[in-house]
Amino acid sequence: MPILIFIAILTFYTVSSATIAQASLKLPETVKVDPAALTAEPMCDPKIAPSWRAAQEIEGVKIQESPGCSPDNPAWIAAAVKGTNNISMETLMKTGLSPDAIIKTDDLDGDGDPDRIIIKLEIMELNGKSPDFPGLVPTFDIAPGVQPGAWVFAPKTSGMSTENFESVRANPLLRLPSPVIRVEVGDIVQIVLENTHYFPHSIHLHGVDHPFSHKDHGGNDGVPQTSEKELMPGERRIYEFQARQSGTMFYHCHVQTHTHLGMGLGGIIVVEENKPNNWLQTLNIGAGHVRHPSVAVREQFDQEYDLHYHAMDKELGEIIQKYNDPRLIARDMNQRYDITDSTEDYFTLNGLSFPYTLRESLIIVEPDQKIKLRLLNSGPEMIAIHTHGHHATITHYDGVEHNPVAQIMRDVFDMAPAQRIDLTLETTNDGKHSYGEGDWLIHDHRERGGFTTNGMAEGGSISSIVYKSYLNGDGLPKVSHFGIDLSKYFTKEYYERRLPIWQDLDETASLGSPAGQSGIDAATQTTLLNAMYGLLIGLFIYLIPARLKQIKQSAMAAVSRLKSPKGGNQ
Repeated sequence: MPILIFIAILTFYTVSSATIAQASLKLPETVKVDPAALTAEPMCDPKIAPSWRAAQEIEGVKIQESPGCSPDNPAWIAAAVKGTNNISMETLMKTGLSPDAIIKTDDLDGDGDPDRIIIKLEIMELNGKSPDFPGLVPTFDIAPGVQPGAWVFAPKTSGMSTENFESVRANPLLRLPSPVIRVEVGDIVQIVLENTHYFPHSIHLHGVDHPFSHKDHGGNDGVPQTSEKELMPGERRIYEFQARQSGTMFYHCHVQTHTHLGMGLGGIIVVEENKPNNWLQTLNIGAGHVRHPSVAVREQFDQEYDLHYHAMDKELGEIIQKYNDPRLIARDMNQRYDITDSTEDYFTLNGLSFPYTLRESLIIVEPDQKIKLRLLNSGPEMIAIHTHGHHATITHYDGVEHNPVAQIMRDVFDMAPAQRIDLTLETTNDGKHSYGEGDWLIHDHRERGGFTTNGMAEGGSISSIVYKSYLNGDGLPKVSHFGIDLSKYFTKEYYERRLPIWQDLDETASLGSPAGQSGIDAATQTTLLNAMYGLLIGLFIYLIPARLKQIKQSAMAAVSRLKSPKGGNQ
């Protein structure tokens, strides 16, 4: 009997192996995804006017050129410099800002610029659930079709949270990341937080020289456990300070910090050196390029960029997309969500992921320039920013000047969570500062953080140090002469994993997708079917010897009946 079982098993494996080999020789045809079937987007946002790129002057404010694809609204910059109280109604209407969003008054030291600054911020939700609408509203895409739930500090607006009554897309002022705040040493600054959200919140001025308490309402440090009560929905609170030290700092919500900061409630705050006639771009909303740098920066640098790196957990963001009830959101976020088991899924630079980082967050340079970069890591893990083709110099850590003797040049810069560094980037083609003109990658050198969006590459916080000579007419990197096509990245299907990455590398699409990929593919079906055939044959081989005696007896009995007289008569 054991020998029979062995023969049956051997037969099964022989047949199934042969059919597997046979199936492998009959590969399915390659199916190419038709570009016409994709939900392709324009590489540049068509709602942004090309005239915004040009150097210009508005309300007496000189605004630098920003030749990228999607620059910031110049009217925002004019309002941020002069204050919404000091510009014409025509300019104010172009901004969407509330008339009291940025108030600038009182030249207290007589040096030609305002020294009393009032900034009003609201707390807004992006890509969340609403009782008034079946989908998400207002929507903000960090990449094509990618809409993580998020919260932001936003400048006070005069309009709706959406673009209009017919759109669910977020008002352009309501976006990731929270805006960069810029003030001057000696300014008396009031940040007025209006809690327009359904959760309690606060503002902590991380690294900013500020008093612990406030004369009017007590706490001024934003930490509910030590210095103040949470700011409840519908309430407002003033955070006041007069900074004495310049540097790149950080502001964020300190209520349930592990979730509220992860949801996006954090931004850069910069305290500039005190200089005469120093009208600052008090809010930098969006693209990162500071188009009206401070007097101190203009004295030393040709350009300035704010680079805010942030990472988000998909599971955390999905909580606000499940419920309309704040009690259920609070339960899942505060009691059930476990940050110790969390993972980073979305990696952003200035609120966006690749390819949208090519629209807004390019560092656009020319030869022989000196550029100031201010970097913040507000994510939960260490990052390592790599500048291809360039070695930058670290000048400041966490708002404090690094020892000039120890200011070394590097091309990878480690940043811990909440850390800020200031870099000086020079584009001198000497093999040390720069390797020459080109489209040079800048990215987080962790593979997942620097290159993926929800695990799909290319994505993440990829951007470029791109020379102006390498820009096309639309303000995007000019890479087509290498045969590179960026258009596939501007489709939802790519980040839904429905577009083969390398299908167009050759004419035969040898790295495309095989036909029959829905359910079980043809090769697998053939293999399984033939394995069943092998099993049946093996079973047959086993059963015949096992039942041979019984078969013989049955056959002899049938023959005897036929030979018997009775059987013969019948």
